[in-house]
Amino acid sequence: MSPPKAKPGGSASLDQLLAAKEIAISCGSGGVGKTTTAAAAAAMAAVRHGGKVLVLTVDPARRLADALGLAGIGNNERQVPPEAFAEAGVKPRGQLWAAMLDTKQSWDDLVRTQAPDQDTVKAILANPLYQNISGRFVQSHDYIAMERLYELHSEGNYDLIVVDTPPTRNAIDFLEAPARMSDFFSSRLLRWLIAPYRSRLVNMASKPFYQVADRILGTQFLQDIAEFFILFQSMYDGFVERARSVSRLLQDRRTTFMVVSTLEASPLTEADFFINALTERKLHLGAVILNRVLPDYLLDEGAAKVADSMEKAAPSVAAALGEKVGAPDQLERVLIEIAESFLNYQVVAQREAEQRAELAASPEVVATVPFFDTDITDLSGLLRLGEHIWS
Repeated sequence: MSPPKAKPGGSASLDQLLAAKEIAISCGSGGVGKTTTAAAAAAMAAVRHGGKVLVLTVDPARRLADALGLAGIGNNERQVPPEAFAEAGVKPRGQLWAAMLDTKQSWDDLVRTQAPDQDTVKAILANPLYQNISGRFVQSHDYIAMERLYELHSEGNYDLIVVDTPPTRNAIDFLEAPARMSDFFSSRLLRWLIAPYRSRLVNMASKPFYQVADRILGTQFLQDIAEFFILFQSMYDGFVERARSVSRLLQDRRTTFMVVSTLEASPLTEADFFINALTERKLHLGAVILNRVLPDYLLDEGAAKVADSMEKAAPSVAAALGEKVGAPDQLERVLIEIAESFLNYQVVAQREAEQRAELAASPEVVATVPFFDTDITDLSGLLRLGEHIWS
């Protein structure tokens, strides 16, 4: 497949795309190589573009740390040592840093920066409900990931941040989490939960609700819930403003999205789903990266004719070679099997080429990665993958 042509004002390659961006968000369904692709893109940017590049994973799996050789990677960014690049035979122009979202630590940091005073900070951090669920309640992981991205970008320490998101359907939550969180803190349910603890009064209409809740959950638990959300509502204005800032950042021209997929039916359906979601939200789709794609030589018409002729001529070829190679009947079976296998793979490769052509109408860049013989477990492997997607 020839390199995709640039659209007017667009990019011809991932190299050019990322050179013009400050944030690249990698999305895709599970098992398509999304985390590895994000790390490979970041590594290539550090090698070719220079500057400081950060790859931030919000996927709970720890594949990124394994590939970069950073045991115990966490919320605080850590530089991939120059020695790792030297072992891979590369001298980077810039630096590669990596971090993995620590939900609990990020929530604690957010409370410290957004709470109105130190007394509120202490009260929230000490609240039993906060301690138990700050890393687990609905939208917590997705919301704090967006907060962390916003914080890192605002600090201005990195020329490029590549974000590895959770699998696709969750990645939609990742995009919508700030708005959903702010909606939750202003919801009617929340007002019902905290009303009696604000006013110390329960009206006749709501009294049955609290009586049932008290019997099921217990008075102390209800008090902990109320205290938790009353304290959090003191940060509501900050939450809303940050949500708006994050939304503006995602829509900014400096931000782009990379959808990672294979050409198998289920992942490709997920990729289409996410591409449509980005379009609806007017977010920039910069690249589609297709992993585990069959090689282009399978599309060669001349090779297909050779395979077809070999299948038909197998009996005569086997007879002519006689015992020089092996038993003629066994040689005939092998030749036919090879020819049929090539032709079958060609059908699949043609179908993949059609799918690639359909996708190429949407993003600025369509990059493909062939099947690798071995798993990617180190920086050298990441850079080998990176070479395929870069230009």
